[in-house]
Amino acid sequence: MAERPTAGSIEEYIAGFPPETQEVLKELRALIRATAPDAIETISYAMPTFDLNGKHLVHFAGFKHHVGLYPMPSGIEAFRAELGPYKNAKGSVQFPLGKPMPWDLVRRIVEYRVRENARKTSK
Repeated sequence: MAERPTAGSIEEYIAGFPPETQEVLKELRALIRATAPDAIETISYAMPTFDLNGKHLVHFAGFKHHVGLYPMPSGIEAFRAELGPYKNAKGSVQFPLGKPMPWDLVRRIVEYRVRENARKTSK
């Protein structure tokens, strides 16, 4: 991330990046919002975050060379095979800037997290 104070809103966070990165972050935000319309937007861990039923659903973040998606460890594990081409860790995946974003995969990860959240909160 660029060196800047913690953003107070997702708009402010996105505005801190170069125009090309802003476009990817805006599309990512719109996709998450459309996939999880009941989620609440906030900033958590200095990153744009979507919360659902009082729990973190996904975070995302911009960096110099990639955009990070943080769908919790379960969201990474459920799509491990499809995430193979991307650098990923226990709870995160990096999508390189300047390469096509796998929007369908991102949508399916968010859908998975929404279903998982619903199961956990209905117990």
